[in-house]
Amino acid sequence: MNRYILPLSVLGTAVGGAVLLKDFVAGGACPSKTTIPGKTVIVTGANTGIGKQTALELARRGGAIILACRDLEKCEAAAKEIRGETLNHHVNARHLDLASLKSIREFAAKIIEEEERVHILINNAAVMRCPHWTTEDGFEMQLGVNYLGHFLLTNLLLDKLKASAPSRIINLSSLAHVAGHIDFEDLNWEKRKYDTKAAYCQSKLAVVLFTKELSRRLQGTGVTVNALHPGVARTELGRHTGMHSSTFSSFTLETPRSTNGDSHINLIPVYFSEGFEVIHKPSYDLQTDER
Repeated sequence: MNRYILPLSVLGTAVGGAVLLKDFVAGGACPSKTTIPGKTVIVTGANTGIGKQTALELARRGGAIILACRDLEKCEAAAKEIRGETLNHHVNARHLDLASLKSIREFAAKIIEEEERVHILINNAAVMRCPHWTTEDGFEMQLGVNYLGHFLLTNLLLDKLKASAPSRIINLSSLAHVAGHIDFEDLNWEKRKYDTKAAYCQSKLAVVLFTKELSRRLQGTGVTVNALHPGVARTELGRHTGMHSSTFSSFTLETPRSTNGDSHINLIPVYFSEGFEVIHKPSYDLQTDER
């Protein structure tokens, strides 16, 4: 009997540790019940993962939601699903390819023409650790989609957001930005061996720096800007790493979901979209300031 004690203890410790890890990375629930009737919300990359669940929860709270996605067929399917689940018929799909400056400009022009107001812009779409691909315009893919595409989109919609104030911009970043370094001499990784992780960290650092500067420039306009780390979840973002399909991640990582009760895992974008003011603490950003 004694020979089984050690293996069972190790197994118990491993299982317990995995459960604790799952609870830790899942984060807590968003307890707010704030509704947003009359508010127009754009969520990029909203056909799956965190973006889809954020769109679902905000639709449930009465917002007019625009899902902006590269794959229009999947986007329309997600919009239909959200309309059916929430009975909110103000949920629509629009084509937006963040790897194409032309597509971004066309999307923004249509929004400006057709939407009277835009109250919330959630820059959620991202690509992580893909091969050394380039965008339609020749930019390294992760920097192009995660940062440059959203940079252009945000600036094109800025006048509309100002006219809709109080309004807000929410940029999804990552704790990976802490490990980021922007090499302005080689943004496209043409002089170095491509490092998928470093390229991802660079793109997320760029998002944080953009958020800080934009927030400074928009002081007094009624437009609030925040960057957030949404936590770790089992989504298609990890498709190039195998993380989302591994046995380990299926046991330790939550899949984003929203319920009729509290908003659960990784719905921090909902929190920031509801009008909560966040006081910036420079001491938390010392390393970012130094960059």
